[in-house]
Amino acid sequence: MKITRVNQILKIYNKNNTIRSEKINKSNGRDEFNISQQGKDFQTALEALSKVPDIREDKVNDIKRRIKSGTYNISAEEVANKIVERAFDKKI
Repeated sequence: MKITRVNQILKIYNKNNTIRSEKINKSNGRDEFNISQQGKDFQTALEALSKVPDIREDKVNDIKRRIKSGTYNISAEEVANKIVERAFDKKI
């Protein structure tokens, strides 16, 4: 069996591969990086949060003063209510 058009078919096949690889390799040489508005808002909130101290000294000092003077009284019911509130606030 003699196949006479094999060379023509191979030329077409090779030409198609070259065109595809040229399209893939073309680029403008620039990378872009975009941050969404939600990401920008999160970054702003994170920066604001980092400026807030971990311990609120005014509250701590007030409670210390009230404990020393004997005026810091919290009922067991209030403590229990806060424990229950926080237990249900946590997301599982």
